[in-house]
Amino acid sequence: MKQQRTYVLCSCTLIFVLVFSPLSVTAQEVEDEREFDYTEGSEKGPAHWGDIKTEWADCKTGSLQSPIDMSDRRVKMVQKTENIKRNYRPFNATLKNRGHDIMVQWEGFDKAGSIQINGARYFLQQCHWHSPSEHTINGRSYDMELHMLHTTPEQKIAVIGYLYKTGKPDAFLSKLLNDIVSMTDQKMERNIGIVDPREIN
Repeated sequence: MKQQRTYVLCSCTLIFVLVFSPLSVTAQEVEDEREFDYTEGSEKGPAHWGDIKTEWADCKTGSLQSPIDMSDRRVKMVQKTENIKRNYRPFNATLKNRGHDIMVQWEGFDKAGSIQINGARYFLQQCHWHSPSEHTINGRSYDMELHMLHTTPEQKIAVIGYLYKTGKPDAFLSKLLNDIVSMTDQKMERNIGIVDPREIN
């Protein structure tokens, strides 16, 4: 019988996929999010993102930008996931504390495998967690959100998101917990050896 650690309290409740094309959107992965936050009413919150940096000016005029409330009026729930074919494999990875989140980054552009969506192949680059969730569903925020970032050689981006609620221990997070806890609040990174993205579910 597998022993579970009771201090990791997350279970996956929902998966969603966001696909971005470089022709329609300039998607940026910000390395250090301490310059802004997601708190409504904050001086660094979503209402002020467009004023913080010149390159973020689109945040003043964008109508569907992160964070997104996926409401029933705009989003159609699809229960079947056969349109997404996963072909992940274990590979060497680095754990990074970026100040605002913890990220697992796999080495090499195509080494950790890929997903295929409607015939297009997207290679897994990294995954990172937001707590509380960055996105909401019908106004509901979740305890945590995982993003698995994939790209094509043409820089198209596909993100698979997992929303978590407090519950039983998450096996993937439990394996990383000792490394995560040992990192300080300062930005740090360390090689953590082989990490299997197939264990994320």
